[in-house]
Amino acid sequence: MKKFGLPLLALTALIFAVSSAWKWRSVKTSTPPPLAPPTAGFEHTVGAVGLVEASSENIAISTPVPGLAIGVYVKAGASVKAGQKLFSLDDRDLLSELEVRRTALEVARQKLAKLEQAPRAEEIPPAEARVREAEVALADAAVQQKLIESVTDRRAISEEDLQRRRLAAKAAAARLDEAKAALSLLKSGSWKPDIQIARAEVAQAEAQVRRLETDIERLTVRAPMAGEILQLNLRAGEYAPSGPLAKPLIVMGDTSRLHVRADVDENEAWRIRGGAAAQAAERGGGSRKVQLEFVRFEPYVTPKKSLTGDSTERVDTRVLQVIYRFKDPGVPFRVGQQMDVFISTDGEETAATSKGFGR
Repeated sequence: MKKFGLPLLALTALIFAVSSAWKWRSVKTSTPPPLAPPTAGFEHTVGAVGLVEASSENIAISTPVPGLAIGVYVKAGASVKAGQKLFSLDDRDLLSELEVRRTALEVARQKLAKLEQAPRAEEIPPAEARVREAEVALADAAVQQKLIESVTDRRAISEEDLQRRRLAAKAAAARLDEAKAALSLLKSGSWKPDIQIARAEVAQAEAQVRRLETDIERLTVRAPMAGEILQLNLRAGEYAPSGPLAKPLIVMGDTSRLHVRADVDENEAWRIRGGAAAQAAERGGGSRKVQLEFVRFEPYVTPKKSLTGDSTERVDTRVLQVIYRFKDPGVPFRVGQQMDVFISTDGEETAATSKGFGR
């Protein structure tokens, strides 16, 4: 018993452990998917992931300058016309500056009008009166000079008085010339360079007013085209930044005809031909397929943006984007909806292989 007892006990324990492990093993049972996966309707096909978009592509609306939104005039899902107001920013500071510029423009215009209308009719009579006054003063000075020079006895007058009378006559003649010149200058009107400078000042003031009016107009963002508001991420009172944004202020597009942007892996791109038949199935409704029409290839092969998370997927994968449109314009799909796209390659692979090149 002692010789065989321990081996029997160990064997019993081993059998118990194996039987327990066998009963406790995890049993893998196949679970059917809740929905049948989509299947291709062609014998040879290339699968791609598609995204529904507007026929104009999805337009991210931004603002040329940042500012506080004081009015949002559209709602998500609304149809807009080209040029319709979408939202506006606070323009109170620019409106105040515009009033200052308009006042400066009016001052510049009045200055120009004053120069162009010179001389005033009321200014000429006083100038002519000053000329007549100077003529009388010259005549009086000439008489005084003549009287003192007519004295024959030089001892009766001093040389100083004689010179004073002569100088007074010359001064009166000079004042007469000055008055005549002032009258002539007044009648000739404003100097031409002064008028040109005033006109330039008016043009400058007008340009400043137009610039401010343009800046104010830019604070009201309008629809660049007719379409539908697909997404609205701005409310009155919120700050609207400018430039490219991760979350656009407004997304809009022409949804009268929807397109599908299919991402084809670069390793499969050579199999695709323009005009090939294609089908699309919505996620969750793989049994319902719709026919697609080829529109165009995007010329640039882009990096893949939507990764599946699979550990075997390369992050440097690039995709060829192919644009299709639904043959039926009344399909019940939404912009941004993901689709499974199947592109037919029937009869294309053999031709491509024989020629030695792809698309």
